[in-house]
Amino acid sequence: MRTPTTAQRIGRFTYEARAEHLTPGTRAVFKRNILDSLGCAIAALPGKPFKALRDQFDEYRGSGTCSMIGGGKTSPDQAALYNTGLVRYVDLLDSYMSPGGLCHPSDNFGTILAAAEHVSASGEEFMLALATSYEIGCRITAIVPVMAKGFNHAIQLAMSAAAGSGKLFGLDADQIANAIAIATIDNISLSCVHSEPVSQWKGFSPGITGMRAVYSASLAKRGFTGPLRLFEGPNGLVRMFDQPLEVDWEDQRLEVVHQTVMKKYCSLIHGQPVLEATFALKRKHGLKSGDVDEVQCDIFQTGFEIAGGGSFGPKDSPQTKEQADYNLKYLIAAALLDDQVGPAQLEPERVQAADAQALLKRVTVKPDAEFSAQYPRELNTRVTIKCKDGRVLAEEHVGFEGGLDNPFTWERTVEKFNWLSEQYADQSLRNQIIDLVSTLEQHSIEELMNLMVKVSPEPRFPVMHPGIQ
Repeated sequence: MRTPTTAQRIGRFTYEARAEHLTPGTRAVFKRNILDSLGCAIAALPGKPFKALRDQFDEYRGSGTCSMIGGGKTSPDQAALYNTGLVRYVDLLDSYMSPGGLCHPSDNFGTILAAAEHVSASGEEFMLALATSYEIGCRITAIVPVMAKGFNHAIQLAMSAAAGSGKLFGLDADQIANAIAIATIDNISLSCVHSEPVSQWKGFSPGITGMRAVYSASLAKRGFTGPLRLFEGPNGLVRMFDQPLEVDWEDQRLEVVHQTVMKKYCSLIHGQPVLEATFALKRKHGLKSGDVDEVQCDIFQTGFEIAGGGSFGPKDSPQTKEQADYNLKYLIAAALLDDQVGPAQLEPERVQAADAQALLKRVTVKPDAEFSAQYPRELNTRVTIKCKDGRVLAEEHVGFEGGLDNPFTWERTVEKFNWLSEQYADQSLRNQIIDLVSTLEQHSIEELMNLMVKVSPEPRFPVMHPGIQ
């Protein structure tokens, strides 16, 4: 009997995943991440790209079986694109860190949600498929430094999203393997998607990956086969990654969600400790933005390269949302000016404002060798503010709230959800969503989506929450 390929072993792992593999503790953490993803999606609804997507859906196809958050129906693949884009847009979603990069496990969320609604899945079935997708993406990220080798984490997302969709569609192990191969072979994503000038595609690459993944699973259901030697074949991923994929796919545990980290500021994950340090200095010393002469941020090498002006390009003149949330200079300036870094600070009008542009030009970001040696076990930073009155104030900061050493609680996640969704849903609707997610096993995905389509796609309700502090 021929040795199974890596794609086949992942297919078998997915097929054999069972609800009993989700422990009570893991279920509780998954519900936290699910509610967090829904809050991120709601906060993104007014984004200009989503009107463009709706226009395109109307042009290409009419109604379908799946709901778009904020209202409307479309096909499963287009729902995967739309809802995945929403979760990603405001850059407040979860992350999984590894020495060679990271991934955002909730990039799977919109795809698995669409697949689940398409087949009228239960909340239990949805959560199991999502857990399986999380596990696949994070296990690969832990072993292969994908970003360090020049690739974007949409590569492993293609595998995980196709596998989770295939599980919901009732595919057998071989069919899931074919779905993985079909979805991944043409989804070789490059890390230069993050380079300056950062484009809209940085945030929508996961959506198009999910769109193709759910479609690939449907093709595999109908007998389409894919290149099962995706990894081992000539010029396959083993050669591209320059290493084998040594993952124990016999291990059926679904616990990687415990290793995910959460955000409270609209910023790449590397910026979370930087913003906490900046806010600590600002509030401890009662600083106003007008007090600030210069700011220096010392950070680990990866944070410098991606968001501090390193190899991914200069950060001296951001103009768009996509540039802002990957720019430590702007994020520090926004924190000092507005005392918050939420969705409002990513609006182009705020990014381009004269006060923000002037202050960010007085911010310097430098790599620190000691911090770099500790990454990703610890995300460390030092922020030093030189004041116009001669004071020099410094804050060295290790980690952040939402990190592995200080994880978000359910209560903190509910607070974040209410902050992000309060303009788009009244308190009654928000409470219904929170309650349903907290008992997701007892409900269907149809019930969840019946609530999500009631969310207004435009701000309708007053802002009451000052933002996560």
